[in-house]
This record gives sequence, structure tokens and C-alpha cells, in this order.
Amino acid sequence: MSQHHVVIGAGPVGRHVAALLAERGERVTVATRSGRDTGVSGVEHLALDASDADTLTRATEGAAALYNCANPGNYTQWEQTWPPLATALLTAAERTGAVYAITGNLYPYGPVDGPMRESLPDAATDHKGILRARLWADARTAHEAGRLRAVEVRASDYVGAGIGENGHITRVLPAALQGKAVSMIGRTDLPHTFTDVLDVARMLVAAAADESAHGRTWMVPSNAPRSQVQALTEVLAAAGKPPVTVRRLPAGMLRAMGLVSPMMREIAEMSYQWTAPYVVDDSAARAHFGIEPTPWDEVCRRTVEGVA
Repeated sequence: MSQHHVVIGAGPVGRHVAALLAERGERVTVATRSGRDTGVSGVEHLALDASDADTLTRATEGAAALYNCANPGNYTQWEQTWPPLATALLTAAERTGAVYAITGNLYPYGPVDGPMRESLPDAATDHKGILRARLWADARTAHEAGRLRAVEVRASDYVGAGIGENGHITRVLPAALQGKAVSMIGRTDLPHTFTDVLDVARMLVAAAADESAHGRTWMVPSNAPRSQVQALTEVLAAAGKPPVTVRRLPAGMLRAMGLVSPMMREIAEMSYQWTAPYVVDDSAARAHFGIEPTPWDEVCRRTVEGVA
């Protein structure tokens, strides 16, 4: 018998989650403010304001899981957007009994010295990292109090299909495919973990379904770290294209641009991710779930296809 799953957000993670569940024969509702069609076959679409707890509760009633795949793109609005949205999601999960499965990121850790793993404390100092850490802390507290069941999966910078301007590789890929020189943030020669968005969805679905995985965070299994230049060059090779010139956009320049651009100021706060190695240790998740990342050559092909 199929179960009902409610997915909040129709970005790349939400679409992949919906597609995976629909392929299994589950009933899936993707909820966004506009109710726009995701193009995923067999999926219902619903227009709602997910920060309205009562409306969200009605939509989630009887669901097995509620997936938080929201990704407010404007960093400057996070302090206004995230708290009411997260509160409504927690409330709906508590009222309905649906598992609350959260798409997280690495911001809560802040700058690190060495690989990031689940045992590290959430020690961010910038407001976006502190906010994301607080959202998980609230969910974990509710879980530990027995009010709901919650789990969060954390991934590094996305590659794969449907990422667009939100990905550091896919942001520059259209120009690079035309043979043009591109600019990338910070050091372009340092090891950096990139995570396939399909693997994020696979982990989120698996974590939601596994009661023994609840109450904690999990790293999404990802391929071996690559520098920005190496990752871009290998994606270009998948399209049969040669390497391009990659210019560095120093962190200092981002801070200078932030003097006149609030969004660039927000991006500059995260520049530590590109001035030192930024690597994930996903061994715990691989051992628990038996999930391996999608082979890198396939990820490269899907990244190109997603842009094309």
C-alpha cells in the first residue's frame, strides 16, 4: 500500500525527492507558494504558504513524511523567511505524526580545520550558519522530547541536474561550455567536496524511512574531493569540451563588493569555504545506509545535461 509524502519546495532537491518517491509508487504532493508544475510524472502539486502552520497541517494530515526541501535563495531575507517557515514545519510534523526530514547544509559547522563529520559541534559564527544550526537544534529538541520524529541530511555544494545559478560549478558552466574564461570564488586549487543533488534526495528519502536514523544529522555520501578547476574541467570533458581559463575572485574583493551589495556581503561571509580545504567525511552514513555516491563520471554527464 502506497504512503503519502509531502515535499515542501520544488527546487532541485524537492524535484528529485518527488521523482524518487513517485517511481516507487508512492503518493507525492509537492507544495510551493505558486503550486507550479515540477514536470515530475505522477506527482500532485499544491499551492500553499508553508509558513502557515494550520494550512500546512491540513496538507500533511495522514502523511508518512514531511520533507523540508525549501531553499530561500536570498540570503539577505533569511532572518525573516526561515524562522516562521521552520516553526510551521515543526508544528505540522508534531500535529500529524509525519516524519520531519530536513535538507541541511554545512553552514552550521562554520570554519573547520580538517574533514567535516557529524560529531563536530555546530560552531558557526556568521548569522546564516547560526540560523541553520538553530533550526536543527529546535528539531532535535522536539525529537528528544518525543514530540515528533526528525532527521537532517547535510551536503556540500551541489552538482548534478537542475542546480543552475545556485551551484558554484553550474553558475559558470554555460560560459565555460562556450570556451569563455570564468571567475570562481577564492582558491580554485584546493580540495573541495561536491555533492550530487540526486544523492541528497536519495539520502533524505532513506533517512526519513529509517527509524534508527532519526534524531541526528547525517552527511550525504559524496565523491572524492576535487578542486574547483578540476571539477569544472571534468564536467567540461563530459561534454567533449576543453578546459577554460579560470580566474580567482579573492575573498577581499567579495568583501569590497559587499560594501555596496548586501547579497555580496552575505556571500563574502561564507568565503572561508573557498580559502581552505572544505572536505566531508561521509563514512558514518555510508556504513549505516549502505549508500554510495553516484559515480563521478555520471554526475558530470548529468550536470552538463541539466544546463543544456
